[in-house]
Amino acid sequence: MTPKWRELADKLADQIKAGEYRPGEQLPHIRELVDAGEGSKSTVHAAYKALEAEGLVTSSRGHGTVVRQRVPLKRLGIDRYDKVKWRDGDEVAFIADRVASGRAYRRNEQTQTVSLVEAPPAASEAHGLPAGAEVYARARLVKEGEQPTHCLTSYYRPEHVEGTRLVDPTPGPAGRGGGFRVLYDAGYEIDHMKERIFARPATADESKLLQLSPGEAVVELHRTTYTADGTVVEFAIGVHAASRFAWEYKFQVPDSATDKGSPQ
Repeated sequence: MTPKWRELADKLADQIKAGEYRPGEQLPHIRELVDAGEGSKSTVHAAYKALEAEGLVTSSRGHGTVVRQRVPLKRLGIDRYDKVKWRDGDEVAFIADRVASGRAYRRNEQTQTVSLVEAPPAASEAHGLPAGAEVYARARLVKEGEQPTHCLTSYYRPEHVEGTRLVDPTPGPAGRGGGFRVLYDAGYEIDHMKERIFARPATADESKLLQLSPGEAVVELHRTTYTADGTVVEFAIGVHAASRFAWEYKFQVPDSATDKGSPQ
């Protein structure tokens, strides 16, 4: 005989697949289903845990149980940094990902805080700064609707950004074209980048911030951004919910016999 919690889980799964509960939508609170006669509190809880284990929903304290986005966002590689997008237009990197994914966006889905801090070791190394040097940290949390997708903190030398919109904590990108346009206008045109990515378990704080299910992994990104003369103008650390992105790269295949001197 099928357990009551399994019957309820199958019923809810069918409703999710039929579109009765859409991606990003919250399922009823446990008490609501108990009151509707769907079972005891433990039955509903077990059903929700089963849906979570099957990848149909995510659950977090304070946000309830939410239907998971079925198709991951494209996280573009080189194309997301195309100068035409931010220098000549207003398509900052996270918006470029949404456009490529055919997904809606609002500029205020990026929130941020800005502070002058002692540079963490990785930022000091990237910028060539001594231990204890101060940098501006611009921390952003990006959401799709109510669901966070990733956080990103950029570290800048004060002399590069003081007096610019990059030290303005107003939510959303730093004006038209975002941070790269601000650097461009200040005389620091970005030329090449180095990105390093790796997967790891989420910390407790990251799970809470990104509303991750227990055991979910994250992809950590380290991005170093250079001008043509090799000056580092940004070092960034991003933490992405691994299940919410598909990383996509398109690039020219190199030929080291003819490409000597190209940035790596």
